[in-house]
Amino acid sequence: MKLLRKLLFPFSILYGIITWLRNFFYDIGWLKSTEFDIPVVCVGNLSTGGTGKSPMIEYLIELLQQEYRVKVLSRGYKRKTTGFLEVEVTHTASEVGDEPLQFKKKFPNIIVAVCADRRTGISKLKENADVILLDDAFQHRKVKPSTNILLTPFNDLYIHDYMLPTGNLREPRSGAKRADFIIVTKCPEGVSYAKLQEVELALKKKENQKVYFSKIGYDAMLYGVSEILPIAYLANKSFTLVTGIANPAPLVEFLKRQNFSFDHEKFPDHHHFTTSEIARLKQKDIILTTEKDYVRLQPSLQKFALYYLPIKTLILREQSEFLNRYVKQHIDVKRLS
Repeated sequence: MKLLRKLLFPFSILYGIITWLRNFFYDIGWLKSTEFDIPVVCVGNLSTGGTGKSPMIEYLIELLQQEYRVKVLSRGYKRKTTGFLEVEVTHTASEVGDEPLQFKKKFPNIIVAVCADRRTGISKLKENADVILLDDAFQHRKVKPSTNILLTPFNDLYIHDYMLPTGNLREPRSGAKRADFIIVTKCPEGVSYAKLQEVELALKKKENQKVYFSKIGYDAMLYGVSEILPIAYLANKSFTLVTGIANPAPLVEFLKRQNFSFDHEKFPDHHHFTTSEIARLKQKDIILTTEKDYVRLQPSLQKFALYYLPIKTLILREQSEFLNRYVKQHIDVKRLS
């Protein structure tokens, strides 16, 4: 696979030129971006996935919902419906997408909607909203957000990546200049301050940009259909970990550090499980999965021992106070302008 990706390098150059030209035309105004009269905060990345966008959206909801009327807009990746649709807790992942459904189930009082055309989606949501969070829309240049948050994983920084299909970048590294905040996600436990400084220097941020670092925080409890159990419940038990996310490595490593005994069934990101796959999973005694996968698996495994382990974004050290303050400043400046 690595050899094939190297052989496809000429196509990466071509794709890079095309996406660079598209960005250039937006930058000079030949292609038009719509700017709205309310704060629009975009969370995205330069790569194809696995940077922690969903936990970051949830972090922002928790940060902002006490002071602002927050609404969330997502594309609803791999959903079978089309057009604008407001997400209800009774929807299925196939109708609205797994991540939007996860947001709605976790924050039922927040309005969550899906629409591939973000301009249409924002126009429908902006009434009675103080701020709209855009999930995975960094490349959606038809909208000009008031704030851009760019995520990049500690062990897979965009500065070391290449364009598709050789690498995983959806646009050239130069696209990072549009970010107001760059957040390095999934930092390892105990990472030194010197290493963080090294990474920040390597990113070569612009004067107007701020860099922050985050890590994954795991819940102490497992959640099922009708019960909540301490994670210690898994000790001395054999279980199956089922993942359909871009990068399950941090979760696998966390479970190994707990000395748990498990096998791992790995599926592609946003995978829709087939009838035969569900039938095979029904033979398992205990299944642990991610929160995003749970919303796809739970309707088919309601009567089985299926649990998920929630995660959250934790900003490192004392940085959260500063990040929170600056994000709110961006929102307030736009609201008062």
